[in-house]
Amino acid sequence: MKVVICGAGQVGFGIAERLAAEQNDVSVIDTSPRLIQAITDTLDVRGFVGHGSHPDVLARAGLEAADMLIAVTLHDEVNMVACQVGHALFDVPTKIARVRAQSYLQGHWRDLFSRDHLPIDVVISPELEVGEMVLRRLSLPGAVDTVSFNDSNVVVVGVRCQEDCPVLDTPLRQLTDLFPDLRAVVVAVYRDGKTFVPRSTDSLLAGDLAYFAAHSDQVSRTLSIFGHDEPPAQRIVIGGGGNIGLYVARELEQRNPKARVKIIEDSVPRAEEIAQQLSRTVVLRGSALDRAILEEAAVGDADTMIAVTNDDRVNILSCLLSRELGAKRMLSLLNDPAYPAFARGLGIDAYVNPRQITVSKILQYVRKGRIRGVHSLLNGDGEVIEAEALETSPLVGKPLRQLDLFDGMRIGAVIRAGRVLLPRGDTVIQARDRVVMFALADKVKRVEQLFRVSLEFF
Repeated sequence: MKVVICGAGQVGFGIAERLAAEQNDVSVIDTSPRLIQAITDTLDVRGFVGHGSHPDVLARAGLEAADMLIAVTLHDEVNMVACQVGHALFDVPTKIARVRAQSYLQGHWRDLFSRDHLPIDVVISPELEVGEMVLRRLSLPGAVDTVSFNDSNVVVVGVRCQEDCPVLDTPLRQLTDLFPDLRAVVVAVYRDGKTFVPRSTDSLLAGDLAYFAAHSDQVSRTLSIFGHDEPPAQRIVIGGGGNIGLYVARELEQRNPKARVKIIEDSVPRAEEIAQQLSRTVVLRGSALDRAILEEAAVGDADTMIAVTNDDRVNILSCLLSRELGAKRMLSLLNDPAYPAFARGLGIDAYVNPRQITVSKILQYVRKGRIRGVHSLLNGDGEVIEAEALETSPLVGKPLRQLDLFDGMRIGAVIRAGRVLLPRGDTVIQARDRVVMFALADKVKRVEQLFRVSLEFF
């Protein structure tokens, strides 16, 4: 596949890194010579200095022969114009744009991105995606990662196994005997810096980060089995009143009338602006690193401190200070891929990565075959994929125990006619079933092959 990416920042770099590693032909455009130099020195991609919306620059990058244009510069208008130019002058089949300003995304303007106006096939809003991720974490405080599939019928959850986890040192196959009606499957484990797909004979150890797939109504029970039965957060302090902080506070006001929310915002004009848009949320003007402000926000009594400023270092330090003051849980926004491991070492287990979320959203449209959903986990170590099985897929028609296809992969759930089925050895996948499975990064191509049968289907 030939892909042109406009924007060589963190998101553009992350997308280019993933696509180049999978042997795609990638060209990257950015106005910064420094960023282009850095990305071409590091990755097997071609770099072009210039404006991503200018036709001559797009032509030099080879857009006329591209299968996909991904516009993820820092400017919404550049991204939108790039897609318009890609459609009008180069007839690019798939156009993806990152749009951050929420005014563009309001429901009554939904026709803006239609083929007759701004022909963008996929619009990605990082703030909205991150905001929804934060809200899911608040509803499931025992989880360190959550992602939903099949209209939220299946949820994949990351949970930290503490010393008091009741299922430590228990072979996974025995969990079915202990909890016969539990519809949950452990699909991946992160241990000592390495991600692997567990076998039925493997056991979980203290310190493991385990990912399980479960029916949505089984998530809370499964978390409890792993030793996490914390109630949903009700007292919440948000450090940072940007688009994400405002979105989370506004949605909490609408979805959870019992929630008591406070926002700390350093900018006086921004603090005044968001105070006018919120009805029940208390807005405090000050720094999330100011101990006095955190005490005024009663962070010591908070169920969760959410740090979502634009500075990763401020977010980490704010969480650490909040923990010292007594906050029960911390959730940090981290953009730099080098920070999550560092943050975990400091005791901040829950974080959200906008780059990872955006890359996951784009991969859904890059993956070949009947792929319906993709989410990258553990900084790209693996992916959870939802795909539809077709008649000629090698998955169809035989019991799972007879299929020698799953090295580095594990099925977490099968959805058939709206019902979520727990995969067992005697499960037979049928045509049109939806399959939710985890695959290590080097096995993703194999997953595509399992769900990609012949050209007439595409």
